Amino acid sequence: MTSPTRASGKRSIILETQSLSYATRERCIVQDISLQVPRGEVLAIVGPSGSGKTSFLRLLNRLDEPTGGKVLLAGRDYREIAPHILRSRIGMVMQIPVLFPDTVADNLQYGPRARGAELEAARLESLLSHVGLPGYANRSVHHLSTGEAQRVSLARALANSPEVLLLDEPTAPLDGKTKREVEQLISQIVGDENLTCLIVTHDLEQAARMASLVMVLENGKLAKIGAIDEVFHA
Repeated sequence: MTSPTRASGKRSIILETQSLSYATRERCIVQDISLQVPRGEVLAIVGPSGSGKTSFLRLLNRLDEPTGGKVLLAGRDYREIAPHILRSRIGMVMQIPVLFPDTVADNLQYGPRARGAELEAARLESLLSHVGLPGYANRSVHHLSTGEAQRVSLARALANSPEVLLLDEPTAPLDGKTKREVEQLISQIVGDENLTCLIVTHDLEQAARMASLVMVLENGKLAKIGAIDEVFHA
């Protein structure tokens, strides 16, 4: 088994899990996962349905609370970080875009305002242009297509200038053409912003296109992790 640290040289570790677990009364959903993700890396998370992929991702910014182990952000236990600050540093884009009511601009302002800041108009428009939606600031979210809503979700996460971006099957609800456009957009943004990115996907070809590392989950456990070619062609 190849660790992300060895596969990626000497880059600093931005995200680390130590024996991370999550259990309900009925079953253990995430079991004893330990890994290190170097800064600037793109890690795909794959596995069969019900293997714990989304649950693992939700644990990383405390949308769900671990029942065992810990998560470190830049070496610091994330329980020492206020949740709204943590979620600005570890942004997440859901599989199905869920937007707040009112306008696109209101959605992008949500995170900064939660920290007592205001997103400048020029920065807001720059973010929308970055995701291919120039001039959308005053549009009602109720008038967006699914693809447009997913782009707004991405821009909303980027408005917090995150260090880590979590993506839960972000192209799953999209049709073929829009799926590839959003996929290419995400890859471009991750590269331009030098983001660390963890992406859950059921599409192994997408994982190979977008990531350099991959982890395979089976029944909530880490089965394999390493470079794409090593894992997929082992």
